[in-house]
Amino acid sequence: MSAPGTRRAAPRTARALADLAELSPANFALVMATGVISIGLRLRGLDAPALALLGLNLAAWAVLWVLTALRLLRSPRRFGADLVDHLRGPGFFTMVASTAVLGSQLVLLTASLRLAIALLALAGLLWVGLTYSIFAAFTIKEDKPALDRGISGNWLLAVVATQSLAVLAALIAAHLAQPRRLELNFFALSMWLWGGMLYIWMMSLIFYRYTFFHFSPGDLTPPYWINMGAMAISTLAGAQLIANAADAPFLHSLLPFLKGFTVFYWATGTWWIPMLLVLGVWRHVYKRFPLRYDPQYWGAVFPLGMYAVGTRQMAGMMELDFVGWLPTLFQAIAIAAWSAVFIGLLRRVLSYAR
Repeated sequence: MSAPGTRRAAPRTARALADLAELSPANFALVMATGVISIGLRLRGLDAPALALLGLNLAAWAVLWVLTALRLLRSPRRFGADLVDHLRGPGFFTMVASTAVLGSQLVLLTASLRLAIALLALAGLLWVGLTYSIFAAFTIKEDKPALDRGISGNWLLAVVATQSLAVLAALIAAHLAQPRRLELNFFALSMWLWGGMLYIWMMSLIFYRYTFFHFSPGDLTPPYWINMGAMAISTLAGAQLIANAADAPFLHSLLPFLKGFTVFYWATGTWWIPMLLVLGVWRHVYKRFPLRYDPQYWGAVFPLGMYAVGTRQMAGMMELDFVGWLPTLFQAIAIAAWSAVFIGLLRRVLSYAR
């Protein structure tokens, strides 16, 4: 006869293994959200909490990679099925973005260039592997969902991943000697431009899905905030390229273009904010859709923090002092949102001990 403690532990273990098999690839958005909050605090001169969040982020990133490896070993078919699934597959791009955001943290908070370069290389390899495996699979698979069942804001994580590489490369470039500085700045510029083109492609499909297909509260998942977040990180990348223009002749010659497109990205992201708030009220207040912890909510926290950081850097590079109140407001909102979702995560983790 088994002991009571053993009987209680068995269901918890079974539940943990079941959750591991279903582990969402988008869980890496936790690292993205925490990283951008940390960077925002650093830019405001609050180094102590920024470093504390860096420590938390390093631990979270490592744990998520361990869990991902375990899932791949224990449930390779489920892992592969998610990779080529139209709704879940794009969530894998959070692996790229989280790695690059962590690298940006290390550059800004610790000046650990070697480690940041290693993370840039890893993020770049992940970007290449995921981009050409996921989108090739979407193209050649025989059974494809209809547009309204196959596309969501998750797709724009591919844009975020691309722009996160641009940001990290531009940050590292500012600390390197020539010709590496020129090479990394050109890489950052190329990724920045490609990310913008990719957003136009994907956003056209998403907006078409919004307006011409039935839309239920369950369809409005938190990653739809990436509609804005993809433009916010594009704004940040543009601001960093403007900052690097003095050290790269080809960037200096493009300075009016860089400034114009940075404002274009920022304005597009800003337009989305009221729209997303209205849709959120419709979902949770009018339709009374339940609000409970979901790892996808990290995909809503990240855009809020990134909008604050991107706006701050754009305003500083282009002397737009009249928008200086926006970063303060959105940094506070992002911190409140991060705290709420983190409490939900702690409750979920602690539930395994009950």
